[in-house]
Amino acid sequence: MRGRPPAGSRLRTVSLRRRVTALSMLVLAAVLVVVTVLTDVVFAAQTRAGLRDELSVRAALAGQLVAQGVPSKDVARRVEAPGLRAVVVAPDGRVYDGEADEDEPSGPPWRHGPGERGFPGRWGGGQGEDRGRGDQVLQQPLADGSRLTLVADAGPSTAAQNLLRRTLLLLSLGALAVAGVVTLLTTRVALAPLDSMTALARSITRGDRGRRLAPSRTDTELGRTASAFDAMLDELEGAEAAARASEARTRQFVADAAHELRTPLAGVQAVAEASIAPHLDGEERDRLNLLLLRESRRAARLVDDLLALARIDAGIELRREPVDLLDLARTEAERVQLLEPDRTIEVTGEAVVVPGDAARLGQVLGNLLDNARRHTPAGGRITVAVTAAAYATVLVTDTGPGVPPADRERIFDRLVRLDEARTSDDGGAGLGLAIARGIAWAHRGDVRCVDPPAGTGAAFALTLPRG
Repeated sequence: MRGRPPAGSRLRTVSLRRRVTALSMLVLAAVLVVVTVLTDVVFAAQTRAGLRDELSVRAALAGQLVAQGVPSKDVARRVEAPGLRAVVVAPDGRVYDGEADEDEPSGPPWRHGPGERGFPGRWGGGQGEDRGRGDQVLQQPLADGSRLTLVADAGPSTAAQNLLRRTLLLLSLGALAVAGVVTLLTTRVALAPLDSMTALARSITRGDRGRRLAPSRTDTELGRTASAFDAMLDELEGAEAAARASEARTRQFVADAAHELRTPLAGVQAVAEASIAPHLDGEERDRLNLLLLRESRRAARLVDDLLALARIDAGIELRREPVDLLDLARTEAERVQLLEPDRTIEVTGEAVVVPGDAARLGQVLGNLLDNARRHTPAGGRITVAVTAAAYATVLVTDTGPGVPPADRERIFDRLVRLDEARTSDDGGAGLGLAIARGIAWAHRGDVRCVDPPAGTGAAFALTLPRG
């Protein structure tokens, strides 16, 4: 079942190809605009600088001509050049234009209107000032008292600048079109790894487990994404395998628990049916009642063990307090000694205090001692040794048949009993050791089946942290 994303967190799934192409076009268009504007500005600045340089050169030439005694009318004619207009105002006020006839003065400058004889309609202004359509004007006094006015025509440069602008615009549009087509084609190749991820994900949804992307590099964007994708698949498949194994164990556990419960319940039913038979004497009825009590206690003990395992799986709550393991071991040993007076139980060691739940730790020691009691023959010996080092250790040994090394981990599985090595079992359901290890783990300790010190029998060690 698909999970519902939280409100406002839906992933936008627009076309990545179109998105990359559009963003690339926007960036390229911005770059082209900037380049076009800069080119136009630089071209205009260089054009104006060239005109100013030309005006300065012509003004210097006029000064040299005046110094050589050349008349004002000749100065105006010799200084003038294509695209450059020269006007000299003599000291007597006569105006000489380079385009006028050789002996004909042009008259006062204020008599010339806009467009007349090509002279600018607005006259005057300082050095380097733009006139009209962008013409450059230079006014400079000469050594003989005359005044020189130079006007550089900006028309040709303006036309060249307009042509440059149109050329740049056409080239920019063409470059955008070509770049858009190329980007669409190359984006498919660039995004091919994403198609591989999609194909892999779809194959996994069809049940094809175990496949991975296995990126060649993990220091790139796609490499990191592929590596995270593989890690996610590992976690998902691991969780799936763990869930299936847990489900199988649960089914097996339920089946075994039902089988274990069926035996005492069948005994209860049989005894109950027998007890209602007519003409039973008092002794027979008492015997049946004892059988009924024993079978009901057996069923109750199994139910209690199942509930204890369920609490361990859910995470038991511990009431931590200082616990003296030596006193706790003596208490449990006295209880077992009352149940089995024909077996010798000895507790040795030193007082060791650990933080823990006294009731739960007593349950662990009780299960270990009950396990030893059931598998120790009459006249046998059970020893409980409490020692302290980096960890506190309680070692429970017996003189029973022992546990084969190959089965020392399997006996901690639930509802497991060793038929060959532990033949004297008196009806335990095979949950005591599993419960003991679960409680020890909750205390950050452990319960293990170890080599017996005497070489015979069985030995179980409970280890607990002292801090």
